[in-house]
Amino acid sequence: MTTIATHSQTFIQMEEQYGAHNYHPLDVVIERGEGVWVYDVDGRKYLDCLAAYSAVNQGHCHPRIMQRWWSR
Repeated sequence: MTTIATHSQTFIQMEEQYGAHNYHPLDVVIERGEGVWVYDVDGRKYLDCLAAYSAVNQGHCHPRIMQRWWSR
């Protein structure tokens, strides 16, 4: 296992303590997403290959969805 930065480790420990343990999460703490990219709390950029796993298959913060959301 790779060494995790201190900032990420704090969030991971909180998830282990307070989160539901119905699956083993990745050891990455996502701060934000844009299109196919997600960024962790330590500033690293990842290609999000888990889009089909949930309801994010349109990408993060898709412009048409965001426009519709903010125009409500």
